[in-house]
Amino acid sequence: MIGIPQAFSPTYAVARKKFLEAAAAAGMQIDSHTHPLAGREGEVLAMDVALDGPRDAEKLLIVSSACHGVEGYCGSGAQVFALHDAEWRAEAREAGVAVLYIHALNPYGFSHIRRTTHENVDLNRNFHSFKEPLAQNPAYREIASLLLPDVWPPNAANAQAVQAFIAERGEAAWQAAVTRGQHEFPQGLFFGGTAPTWSNQTLRHVLRDHATRAQRLAWIDVHTGLGPSGLGERIYAGKDDPAAVQRARQWWGDDGATPVTSFYDGSSTSAFLTGLMWSCVYEECPQAEYTGIAMEYGTVPFSGIVHALRAEHWLNIHPEAPAELAAQIKAQLLAAFYIDTDEWKGQIISQARQSLFQAVDGLADI
Repeated sequence: MIGIPQAFSPTYAVARKKFLEAAAAAGMQIDSHTHPLAGREGEVLAMDVALDGPRDAEKLLIVSSACHGVEGYCGSGAQVFALHDAEWRAEAREAGVAVLYIHALNPYGFSHIRRTTHENVDLNRNFHSFKEPLAQNPAYREIASLLLPDVWPPNAANAQAVQAFIAERGEAAWQAAVTRGQHEFPQGLFFGGTAPTWSNQTLRHVLRDHATRAQRLAWIDVHTGLGPSGLGERIYAGKDDPAAVQRARQWWGDDGATPVTSFYDGSSTSAFLTGLMWSCVYEECPQAEYTGIAMEYGTVPFSGIVHALRAEHWLNIHPEAPAELAAQIKAQLLAAFYIDTDEWKGQIISQARQSLFQAVDGLADI
């Protein structure tokens, strides 16, 4: 068994090495899908996939990381720990559940300490058909110039304008305006894109290759950035289907001890979102009964998250920024989505491990 701190990594390159070595040592089937760009250290970037179990398993659990790049520092740690966890692997094997680990859905953002893909797209707002009119976010249009001012840090007038919006509309309206997703400002925050990204297309390929034989399919996608620090909120990730919501709550809710929330009924810290990644399951794996959650670990208050994202998006637009300011902004973004303490990492692993066992019990109808 690997120690909890040792499961986490200081860079994407180290995280990938730990993941691949652990999967290979466990004798898992590994597929690597190479990204077209290089990492910040010049390293190869890839969406790496490791399968623990038979390819034709009827019950399949997907565990994925780094949908939002920088959040992979947390998700990768949970995956690496699970790969070393003999008790967990035996539990899944005995229940007839195959486990598909998808490491770094967005390897570019993971390596370059960005939340977005190399196309500046929020991957979890990118899963649209793009054949129909895209959802509008008029509230974002109102605040677009406030979020990304000409200079950074923002001046007093900018800060006052932001506070005026919050005072008039409320914190929930501010969060929804910022995070819901938008398709109008390509350099802006939470941009959903106007076409499928590399990560979108590659994930669909992975699902077609590994998940089209499963009859029961579960998915835990690891995220950070919402809620109290260290708390893993289990957010239902699926269609507005009462039966599926109830199933998720039966699997992961532990009779209310670890409640499953949903933005459909307003119980989640998340605003109502569109273009979410899990929607591709219904298109690529229509044969399967699907049940999924996003495991959302809290880090810092939402105001700190938005400030860090604004700064990093501003930096992306202004590559001429002084090196000292650029380094400060990158460090600030990493600290907003990854708490580098043993206590926080212990909270991550204990809750991730619990959710894995719960998923296997659910898939096995225990």
